[in-house]
Amino acid sequence: MGVVRVEIRKFDGSAHRAFPATLLGRDEHGTWLGIPSGTVSDTGKVYEIPGVVLVPHTGWWTAMFNAAPRNTSVYCDITTPATWNDDTVIVTDLDLDVRKIRLTGEVQLVDEDEFAAHQTKFGYPEEVVQQARAAAQWLLNAVRTNQEPFTTHFHRWLAHVSP
Repeated sequence: MGVVRVEIRKFDGSAHRAFPATLLGRDEHGTWLGIPSGTVSDTGKVYEIPGVVLVPHTGWWTAMFNAAPRNTSVYCDITTPATWNDDTVIVTDLDLDVRKIRLTGEVQLVDEDEFAAHQTKFGYPEEVVQQARAAAQWLLNAVRTNQEPFTTHFHRWLAHVSP
């Protein structure tokens, strides 16, 4: 298991956030990265609650699966498809997020206002807008209908970083 740097950028190329993660493995869903408690991002944020990030083989999203007691069990960022450069994975955040609330099981699409504002600010091309909306709709359906890896599959990966 090696260390992977996760870089999340905004559409203009500026840094949004970055953090180190542990390469846990790969499967049919993508590459799984562990974020143990105490991980520190480049902004100084400390991840108090462990989680795992799934970088899919293809797709306009990434997903973070959080250990309890985090309020969100699943948090998906709509992003450009990931690019890998040696031990660094890079995605561009496209603002929209799909999340599942742990206690209620409610699945929500959030940050639509930010997505709309950034379409103007950053000049998202129409294809990017369409891909982002399609990914958000796909994720809403997949998480709501308990499709894997969003239901139980991620638990085996989360066990590697959660006590």
